[in-house]
Amino acid sequence: MDFHILRLFRVVIVAAFIFHGSCYSQKAGDYSFMIDATSAPKLSHFDYIVIGGGTAGCALAATLSQNATVLVLERGGSPYDNPTATDIGNFANTLLNSTPNSWSQLFISEDGVLNSRARVLGGGTVLNAGFYSRAEDTFVEEAGWEREEIEAAYEWVEKKVVFEPEVKGWQSAFIDGLLEAGVVPYNGFTYEHVYGTKTGGTIFDRDGRRHTAADLLEYADPDMITVYLHASAHKILFTTKGSMRPKANGVIFRDANGVLHTAKLATHNSLNEVILSAGAIASPQLLMLSGVGPEAHLADRGVNPIVLDNPMVGQGMGDNPMNPVLVPSPEPVEVSLVQVAGIPHFGSYIEGGSGLSFSSNLTHSYFDGVINLLNEIKLPTENISSLLKSLDPPFDVTTQAGVMLQKVDGPISRGHLELRNTNPDDNPSVTFNYYQEQEDLNNCVEGLSAIVKVINSKVFSKYKYPGVSARGLLDLILALPINLRPRHIESLFDLKQFCKDTVMTIYHYHGGCQVGKVVDNDYKVLGIDALRVIDASIFLRTPGTNPQATIMMLGRYMGQKILRERADFLETEEES
Repeated sequence: MDFHILRLFRVVIVAAFIFHGSCYSQKAGDYSFMIDATSAPKLSHFDYIVIGGGTAGCALAATLSQNATVLVLERGGSPYDNPTATDIGNFANTLLNSTPNSWSQLFISEDGVLNSRARVLGGGTVLNAGFYSRAEDTFVEEAGWEREEIEAAYEWVEKKVVFEPEVKGWQSAFIDGLLEAGVVPYNGFTYEHVYGTKTGGTIFDRDGRRHTAADLLEYADPDMITVYLHASAHKILFTTKGSMRPKANGVIFRDANGVLHTAKLATHNSLNEVILSAGAIASPQLLMLSGVGPEAHLADRGVNPIVLDNPMVGQGMGDNPMNPVLVPSPEPVEVSLVQVAGIPHFGSYIEGGSGLSFSSNLTHSYFDGVINLLNEIKLPTENISSLLKSLDPPFDVTTQAGVMLQKVDGPISRGHLELRNTNPDDNPSVTFNYYQEQEDLNNCVEGLSAIVKVINSKVFSKYKYPGVSARGLLDLILALPINLRPRHIESLFDLKQFCKDTVMTIYHYHGGCQVGKVVDNDYKVLGIDALRVIDASIFLRTPGTNPQATIMMLGRYMGQKILRERADFLETEEES
């Protein structure tokens, strides 16, 4: 491989897999209940206030609107505003658009790993790689969910946004390579989490158009739901009279012009609630900003008043570590995001994609944003600055390559989240402690070893340059500034050290409001009335190979459960 090809793929791997995601398109103007927050009244009242119109929030709000008034506060805009940006072919270009009003917000963990947060109606489903796979049976059992209701909730999601992918050349060879590498049997197309190799669902249709959680709002009763866009929630309001338990009764939010508004819970029903569905970063952050969290930390950051001392808010943060291997191809490859998953009996999942495209102008823009953020949090910028120099002169590229990645199941390694300041629009400080636990590291090694077998398999040989070894492809990754962590390149190659040095996020972060620590088994915040959390922050580990199916399902499942509680309460009141 000559220097030009090496330089090209150095750029591509950084651009294409900084975020394991994609874009969006659908029908603009379908939803008259979507309103820019600048048009919101100063004071309004609703039965339920859902903070966050993301992966769980859209499903939850659509369900609740069948029998209650619902307000959704979404800090971003609508994914329908820019249809062309959401085609699968524009994956990387949309990802790298890190301007102030873009759909993703860059953040960097204290571990030195580049990451992003969604800020758009539909949440992470607008930005992810589209793979749809249900949770494993053990996850459902541990959660204590009713299996028949879970099945129905999954099907409710699937009817609206999920498709069977068209598996073409590169992905077909990837399947055969996994089988040759011993990830057997082949289970065909299925949403279920089963050992072996499978083709899963996708939220991209056959035309390459993305369908997201925002589409689930088509289920909503338009007369019962209001969605405020560009509405940044600043604080949950509580009543704290005397010795009574704190009770949530509203939310203060800010519109794009900086004007503050208040949404209150209607008082005609004591079951009305504020529900946090802002995601694993924003939900614990907003709890803290509202005075619920570790008292000493909140006082140190100037949060006032402190409503409830709970030192577990922000604890138990997990992010499944991912390590990629780029495989340049002598053959043309189709544009594909994740369609296939290898699920071995060890704790690592194997996935892949091919043929992504990007513009180096947007790559420059993205890394300019990285440098600005590093300067804000006082971290070194040398690695990123050197990458920007390598991108001159600007050029547009479609990659003739595939990428295989391993994602560690779980993980066992855990971190924490803390406030940097009291601005809800700023990123908090997040530490994930990737590969802190030996079991996670061992699973990474096994996953990468399986990928090496796939690369070296006979069936995959047409998509790999002759004479290029798997070790050479690993060395290529080591040479890339894919994160801000120090390299430990030794004469004796160490796969465990490779895992640590080349770790990236797969954007499946979770925790911070975990069950039994911050919320109870019904996801009600411990010690507080009329406040729940329903999103990935409640998880002790991530579900299945990819969590979006289960997070959307959870919104539907809990929405129905809440409505049943509401109906039972009203029936009891009528009888009395």
